[in-house]
Amino acid sequence: MSVSLLHSNRLRVVFLTCWLIWAVLQAAILWWLGFRWDTAFTDSGVTNLLLMAASALISNNLQFYQPEKGRYLYVVVWCVLLAVFWLVASHYIMAYIGPGEADYSKLFYKSLPIRFSFGFLIIGWVALLSIIFYSRQDQQEAEIRKADAEKLSREAELYKLRQQLQPHFLFNSLNSISALVGRKPEEARKMVHQLSDFLRGTLKKEENEWVTLAEELQHLQLYLDIEQVRFGHRLTTEIEQEDACGDLKLPAMLLQPLVENAIKFGLYDTTGMVTITIQAACIDSYLVLTIKNPYDPTTANPRRGTGFGLSGVKRRLYLLFARHDLLETNGEKNIFTTSVKIPQV
Repeated sequence: MSVSLLHSNRLRVVFLTCWLIWAVLQAAILWWLGFRWDTAFTDSGVTNLLLMAASALISNNLQFYQPEKGRYLYVVVWCVLLAVFWLVASHYIMAYIGPGEADYSKLFYKSLPIRFSFGFLIIGWVALLSIIFYSRQDQQEAEIRKADAEKLSREAELYKLRQQLQPHFLFNSLNSISALVGRKPEEARKMVHQLSDFLRGTLKKEENEWVTLAEELQHLQLYLDIEQVRFGHRLTTEIEQEDACGDLKLPAMLLQPLVENAIKFGLYDTTGMVTITIQAACIDSYLVLTIKNPYDPTTANPRRGTGFGLSGVKRRLYLLFARHDLLETNGEKNIFTTSVKIPQV
């Protein structure tokens, strides 16, 4: 049962309880004025049932028709007409039933202004509550639809980012395989198998947006094995992980573009050996991932490549957490550091 429906049912129970109490009080007042109990309860039952019907009528109509701003006068007019209809119907029904007391008709006519005012106030009060309740309900439904639309939009953009990631890495790997086919066919064949395993794992991860750090590092190792074939002894990777971080969650395939970015700027402009360091730590309620790579600020060209790595990860983190401060970069002493914080909610 939805929350709005539950609140609606509770309001109905409270409303009917209050109305029942008033009906008993009305009968008690008529009895106090000298009428018999049967006359008092007949008047109270008939008038309150008709008043409930009139109130329910305007409430149901307001469920499907919400007056525009500046047109609430129509609601007031309907309340007046329903109050008049309620009085007329009550008079004819009580005259038909015939309570059998001569003073009752006189009392009914003398109490018409009071009855009309009471009926108008009750119907108007129900109409006002209905407008507020249905307006709030429509607003909540609109907020839910907006949230669903934003969620679909975020999921579509995240899917697009993931789809961009695969060709971006695939093209680089195929170029490397092409270069290895002629001079190192065994390594080219090995790289094809590694690329196949990597892409197979990537397709499986499409079904689950979140993975544990241990799963992410296992998948990252497939990527590093491919890069190891490409660069040989020039590339060395070190992975440092706190034991308590293995079960923490992060978005799938978040590390790969960051490590690729580190390899690109660490090896493309150098000829010597390069060590890429990947560290995982648990700090407060965050999983903190740090990737470090050496670089030469005088030769590194930030415009090389597609520029997808850091910008894509930053955009993805914003879509997931609505925060711009989760990815930070810093270059000091020829060491480029990329730090990512993943909130653990």
